[in-house]
Amino acid sequence: MKLRTALALATLSAATLATNAQTDATLSQYYEVPSYYNPSAIGNTDNIRIRGGARLQWLGIDNAPRTFAGVADMPFKIGSKRLGVGVKVSQESIGLYKTLDLGAQIAYKLRKWGGMWSVGLQIGMYDQSFKGTEVYIPDDDNYHESTDDAIPTTDIHGTALDLGAGLWYEHPRFYAGLSCTHLTSPTITMNAAANEGGSETSSDRKYQFQARRTLYFTAGCNIPIKNTLFELVPSILVRSDFSFTTGEITARARYRKLFSFGIGYRYDDALVATIAAEFKNFFVGYSYDYALSKIHSASSGSHEMFIGYSLKLDLSDKNRHRHKSVRIM
Repeated sequence: MKLRTALALATLSAATLATNAQTDATLSQYYEVPSYYNPSAIGNTDNIRIRGGARLQWLGIDNAPRTFAGVADMPFKIGSKRLGVGVKVSQESIGLYKTLDLGAQIAYKLRKWGGMWSVGLQIGMYDQSFKGTEVYIPDDDNYHESTDDAIPTTDIHGTALDLGAGLWYEHPRFYAGLSCTHLTSPTITMNAAANEGGSETSSDRKYQFQARRTLYFTAGCNIPIKNTLFELVPSILVRSDFSFTTGEITARARYRKLFSFGIGYRYDDALVATIAAEFKNFFVGYSYDYALSKIHSASSGSHEMFIGYSLKLDLSDKNRHRHKSVRIM
């Protein structure tokens, strides 16, 4: 059986039942795009920040996950109140599935206890599609049936309103955040145009997918190494959808805030090596995942690349409408 068929059979339920699955992409450089998981992690600097990239998972396996993700955010003021706004977009394909996740974010800022507190909200859309026209099932034998009413034979898709919320605290030496994506656990109903002949086909049936409510905890810090130009920047990400919990930890070293490198471990999944550089307003980061499961025998690993740009804003009352470019801090 082809892998795309196996993925379809494993992830799509009968027409009358909803299915549950992990709905957020796994990103090894989660610390570079915190607002992907937490809408309150925006507007924490005086910069317009843009990050975008791609993740190619399990190279060597047909129809393995492919993710494209981007985030952008900036601070602004209303009177003496500081806020942040941001956007998030991601598209992920797994087998015959394709998911588009769009969100607009806003966060309220409060300076207290030596750092900046943020409370954020995200509102957007979650779009799911399935390429039923590409389903391949072998002829009848002891293991397969050539037809299966639970698997659509036409292309279907659906869209639902999606919400997220988060809390973030950022100190000059450390940060921590707690968030929940897919807050209402929306159900996406996927269907296609009705069959002209009037008989019921997969075009007439409704297929449902439920985006799981997922909790995230993120934390990190920077530790200067005495008498050197290096600092250690460890970080951690823990996620749970209330039925499955996992996490990853990353240890990086940064030199003069320009170059960084490190290693990470994702629980029961992969070892990660990462390297990044920041020069003036630009950022580029790369990571490689080595699978710890048996899947490594069929794959050469996973690759992830992010690039970014930052633009300094002047939020002082005298220069509220002016901005200029400076070195990323």
